[in-house]
Amino acid sequence: MPAETSQTVVPRDAKTVRPAAAARPRKAPRSRVVGAQALPLNQILSGDCVERMNAMPEGSVDMIFADPPYNLQLRGDLHRPDNSKVDAVDDAWDRFDGFSAYDRFSRAWLKAARRVLKPGGTMWVIGSYHNIFRVGAALQDEGFWILNDIVWRKSNPMPNFRGRRFTNAHETLIWAARDEGGKYTFNYEALKSLNDGVQMRSDWVLPICSGGERLKDEAGRKVHPTQKPEALLHRIILGATQPGDVILDPFFGSGTTGAAARRLGRAWIGIEREEGYRTAAAKRIAEVKPYDMEALQTTRSRRAAPRIPFGQVVERGMLRPGMVLTSADGRRKAKLRADATLSADGTTGSIHQVGAAVQGAPSCNGWTFWHFEKDGALVPIDWLRQQILAEVEA
Repeated sequence: MPAETSQTVVPRDAKTVRPAAAARPRKAPRSRVVGAQALPLNQILSGDCVERMNAMPEGSVDMIFADPPYNLQLRGDLHRPDNSKVDAVDDAWDRFDGFSAYDRFSRAWLKAARRVLKPGGTMWVIGSYHNIFRVGAALQDEGFWILNDIVWRKSNPMPNFRGRRFTNAHETLIWAARDEGGKYTFNYEALKSLNDGVQMRSDWVLPICSGGERLKDEAGRKVHPTQKPEALLHRIILGATQPGDVILDPFFGSGTTGAAARRLGRAWIGIEREEGYRTAAAKRIAEVKPYDMEALQTTRSRRAAPRIPFGQVVERGMLRPGMVLTSADGRRKAKLRADATLSADGTTGSIHQVGAAVQGAPSCNGWTFWHFEKDGALVPIDWLRQQILAEVEA
């Protein structure tokens, strides 16, 4: 990789805060590092990523997205059938003296990355067949716990011009927690909503970066050969972080991570050795307009919502003891009692227990099964729970 510089490029919204301000109360507390520098939020740092990460406070980052050099091992130029040269990755930063050198590099930056992650933090690493398996092994050796591998299938991949192999139409992402068994952020319902109400799978079909999103220099050449599409980072950030979280990208490149993070209301830190990339990324991110706070709200998992006991509905007089609740079809009925239990056909118990009993079913969600009459229509009692929940969260 090229010699490091000391320049730091700071977009106009940059700010620096002390580690305590960057931590979120819902996360486990992190260790403190005596003498560590302030966390450089919303800045692009120059220099070696390992040195820069080692200078950061321990346990200070919520998520890391890493797009390390792929070590493509190219042998000569690549040409199309019309003999035009392919703009491939042949930069000095992607060259290593063999696999052992690349492995040492991988272990060094992974160790530094794990140190700066919070106990509930996760990391995403993307790569091709050239490097992802070696990085994956090193990642496990450093103590990360793999949660998923994601196949990004490119809807518009570059063809295989030599015709000697299959077209490389995908890249692999590894999603890993800092620790086995640790609590981490996964916005399941938000990703499900993003996927038209269907559970998000581990194979993602997205186009490569092209068109107006691709950064070009004054001569019309690509600023960065492997610029990632912002759609990819949108999905990752939406699914694995919360607004206000801190995202670190140790191989910042053209700044896709920073652009997506800024748009989605997350703080970010970039590390990049190449001055040209830093300049282009800073200009790009400065032009990004963040979404407003209302737009940043996402569908939340029901497990994360405050628990509202059915007894609160009765205590507050929203339903009165002696009322008869019915199923949606009106065929099954139960009487409400003062202790928030139901009675039906000699069976008493919770809304869930009695709902299951009258159906002869092993279980039942009483909130959606039982209905009450409102304005001449049957309404599920869950409607009342949502009213209380709205008050609690207001």
